[in-house]
Amino acid sequence: MGLQNIEIAQAARMQPIGRVARERLGIPEESLEPYGRFKAKVSLDYIRQLDDRPDGKLLLVTAISPTPAGEGKTTMTVGLGDALNLLGRKTVVCLREPALGPVFGMKGGAAGGGYAQVVPMEDINLHFTGDFSAIALANNLLAALVDNHIHHGNKLGFDVRRIAVRRVLDVNDRALRETMAGLGGAANGYPRQDGFDIVVASEVMAIFCLATSLA
Repeated sequence: MGLQNIEIAQAARMQPIGRVARERLGIPEESLEPYGRFKAKVSLDYIRQLDDRPDGKLLLVTAISPTPAGEGKTTMTVGLGDALNLLGRKTVVCLREPALGPVFGMKGGAAGGGYAQVVPMEDINLHFTGDFSAIALANNLLAALVDNHIHHGNKLGFDVRRIAVRRVLDVNDRALRETMAGLGGAANGYPRQDGFDIVVASEVMAIFCLATSLA
């Protein structure tokens, strides 16, 4: 029997992310925001410096239903990137961050599989750089602000039957898809039917994905 995905990932000899960025992509270490030794974000200032460079070629891998062995979009993308680099093409793979809901569900992780996966696999599948947690908190704060405004008189005249901003969490939990909120008396707000969405389906996530700056 062959090695499991996690065994392959844990046996990989990872290089420091600063070295990978410098030697493979030409990104200076001062343009990185490190998250430990093997993860980092690239600064927006550095990305803006690339505006005058010609665009590269984009290959989009999408709409692949995984095989029973889990070979889907991510595995195909990582394998394709490895193959192009092996052929001498300077290639970078861009993947979306896994959501914890599917990771802990039947689908499992989203860092590829076999020898066509990205590492550190456990970190990528579990919180990565913490963005999802920050987005969840920001979204839930907005939901709480709306509730608080209504509780203190609803000066803006929100129609409480049509409020679309729901609280979110990064777990698949059927019991929380539809809930009753605001029970327990006037101090706890107004009773209503409510529910939770998954973080990646939140309004704040949509804004985050379309943002081009920190302003």
